[in-house]
Amino acid sequence: MDLLRNLFIVITIVLFSSFSKGLGHEMQNSGQYPLVVSTWPFVEAVRSAWRAVENGLSAVDSVVEGCSACEELRCDGTVGPGGSPDENGETTIDALVMDGTTMEVGAVAAMRYVKDGIRAAKLVMQHTQHTLLVGEKASNFAISMGLPGPTNLSSPVSTEKWVKWKDSGCQPNFWKNVLPANSCGPYYPRELPSVLEGMCSRGSLSGFPSTSSHIGLENHDTISMAVFDHMGHIAVGTSTNGATFKIPGRVGDGPIAGSSAYADTEVGACGATGDGDIMMRFLPCYQVVESMRLGMEPKLAAKDAIMRIARKYPDFVGAIFAVDKNGVHAGACHGWTFQYSVRSPVMEDVQVFTVLP
Repeated sequence: MDLLRNLFIVITIVLFSSFSKGLGHEMQNSGQYPLVVSTWPFVEAVRSAWRAVENGLSAVDSVVEGCSACEELRCDGTVGPGGSPDENGETTIDALVMDGTTMEVGAVAAMRYVKDGIRAAKLVMQHTQHTLLVGEKASNFAISMGLPGPTNLSSPVSTEKWVKWKDSGCQPNFWKNVLPANSCGPYYPRELPSVLEGMCSRGSLSGFPSTSSHIGLENHDTISMAVFDHMGHIAVGTSTNGATFKIPGRVGDGPIAGSSAYADTEVGACGATGDGDIMMRFLPCYQVVESMRLGMEPKLAAKDAIMRIARKYPDFVGAIFAVDKNGVHAGACHGWTFQYSVRSPVMEDVQVFTVLP
């Protein structure tokens, strides 16, 4: 009888251990959490997210705090109000938040008059059954839900930049196959009948820059951030004021789930930055997470996603960070040197990692 009783105890322990391992990602903290990863050396934004998650906030709330700090600081002039004027001199906001546990997403795009992009995105996720709201209607929604506005999102810096651009014949810009080629609009299709074509400048279009030729840290960037809370739940968030001198109404990859960011608590997360008009055609962050799901290491997953784009667009500029559910992180880039920031329990402060193209 003692032998049978002991055998029963052993079997019970083994079964319980196996069950616990199956739920371990939910039930226990293995020591690698919490964790914050962000594009670029946005150190203060990472610190803000870290403080939030350390104080017990959820992954979603913490990533909102981190991105919101970057909006307030106007990181690189490409996040938050006061930067990246469009062709009309106006600054608009794109933002996204994604819960990697429920797979819920909230996003706003081309949002006018409201400076709090990431908080507006969270309100879309919390209070609607939609994923993305755009333009002035997104602004109306955000204000109706309690965010401050309407607010002029331009600044003396963005206005001065826009005036200089206008004085330079609106070059460079994002038009192609149009006339006039080397001056400000209005623009017309190049194939207009000759009687109308004569009304436009007859400059050649051969010198038109490629999309990525005027993409850089100073005029086009995104904060893309991932936060793992104490339980290992993952959320990602993004915020950007888009490409400088973009055509009004343009939406980049910032508010597009799977492009600028993606998360699945069962797998890991990804954040992206760069030429969003190119990158959103490939959904690189969705690819990264799915590659990791199939067993690919973060470094290889990130590199594979970048190279997939580069094979089609050799001149594109972009970068990705990838982090798996165990906290292993890596980056990959093309066309520029990329840096991303990390804060984990084993670090005394934020560390910045450099990735070469």
